[in-house]
Amino acid sequence: MSEPTWPFDQPRNCATISLRSIVYDGAPILLVSHDADDHGWQFLGGGDFTEADACVIALHEAVELDPSVLDLADLPPGWRAWRRSVCAPWQRAPFPPEPDENG
Repeated sequence: MSEPTWPFDQPRNCATISLRSIVYDGAPILLVSHDADDHGWQFLGGGDFTEADACVIALHEAVELDPSVLDLADLPPGWRAWRRSVCAPWQRAPFPPEPDENG
């Protein structure tokens, strides 16, 4: 039996950013970002966190933790998606433009 087509723009083993609370403690993924500069993915929670809370996982591991992120595989670079809880639908929007250095 063949494996289903991988829907993301990055390979299954691509390094992504997540949080220790999600990976090790089962906290929900409530915020997903698809970075414009390097097309990287981040799978985060809903609250504040520090760099010490971050961990690196493969993209397929994020899907294994929460298969609903497959619905976000078509999220364009420079966009984010969020939800209030695992029962809520994903909302999508582009990141606001970064301020210009000249003003």
